[in-house]
Amino acid sequence: MNGTTVVAGFRQVYGREPGGVSRAPGRVNLIGEHTDYNDGLVLPAALDEATWTAAAARDDRRVRVQAANPGESVEFELDAPGAPRQGHWSDYVRGIAAAIEADGYRLRGADLRVSGTVPEGAGLSSSAALTMSVGVALLATAGLTWDGVRLALAGQRAEREYAGTQCGVMDPFVSVHARAGTALLLDCRSLAFRHLPIPGELRLAICDSGVRHQLAGGEYNRRRAECEEGVERLRARWPEIRALRDVTLERWAEGAEALPATIRRRCRHVVGENGRVEAFAVALERGDRTGMGKLMEASHRSLRDDYEVSCEELDLLVELAGMAPGTVGARMTGGGFGGSTVNLVEAGSVEAFREAMSDGYRRGTGRDLRVWVTTAGEGASWSPL
Repeated sequence: MNGTTVVAGFRQVYGREPGGVSRAPGRVNLIGEHTDYNDGLVLPAALDEATWTAAAARDDRRVRVQAANPGESVEFELDAPGAPRQGHWSDYVRGIAAAIEADGYRLRGADLRVSGTVPEGAGLSSSAALTMSVGVALLATAGLTWDGVRLALAGQRAEREYAGTQCGVMDPFVSVHARAGTALLLDCRSLAFRHLPIPGELRLAICDSGVRHQLAGGEYNRRRAECEEGVERLRARWPEIRALRDVTLERWAEGAEALPATIRRRCRHVVGENGRVEAFAVALERGDRTGMGKLMEASHRSLRDDYEVSCEELDLLVELAGMAPGTVGARMTGGGFGGSTVNLVEAGSVEAFREAMSDGYRRGTGRDLRVWVTTAGEGASWSPL
């Protein structure tokens, strides 16, 4: 799958040439899970897997979209994009168009052909790849210069208002701002970021459990509500607290016991995870592989026990990775309730790692495991034709 494929599909559907092709990648989060919507710190990287959109401008305000998978088409007017369709892929397309216009841009109608390789429900942000790819295409066909921060915030708004997921800004932000060969350390409050090189002898290995989540369902949004309840309770003692980001370890030690047990566990994960992101960034810059591995292990344990978003299959994958050749670190990645694990693996051990993981997962679950190995990819782009 690449830009050439989506261009050929565009010609077949619309009978004319596109003006260009956008590309926006999925992402994998090395560490910093469920911290973004708590104004916290994250450290994701873009994948080679991406969504491509071939696009051509129209003379009206109608948008026509044809998705290669699932082979469906939708049309809508920019002046009246319509109500969400409760989980339909077109929610993301209509949502990003509406969010861009709400931000003050004036779009033109466009014909779009969309195709991608980011697996849905695998915790690799197929939704952000879709919204950012379509967003870049709509802005480019309207002759508008796009600002990465504004586009990422529009993507977050699209997911909240159209897809019903109360997500943070991490996924669209890294899809736009990623740089090949690096992880992106992002402060989700200030949106300050910097790129940290990933050692060239390490690879990102993604293990897809095959268990699919539906984040628009209740559990993801419930976790956010539980964090917000914790903030409200802690604010009674420290009025200046705006989010769990503001809870220092000292304050946590003083105030944690006053929280209900479930709320305490949720908040403990977020407070601890922010510290783990900071420590991981230092370890990455120093090349401290032992330190990185221990922090990834601690992150997974916290997500499993305190935030309760892991599952048996993800836990098995992390356990298997700990015994596999070449593993530096392993943890679940993404929203959880299924999806994938991220593994840092020595480049020379990739095939042995893949074989050990596949064999172990088949023995443990009776199912085949999809493992793909990549390096950190580039962020969103537009290529005129």
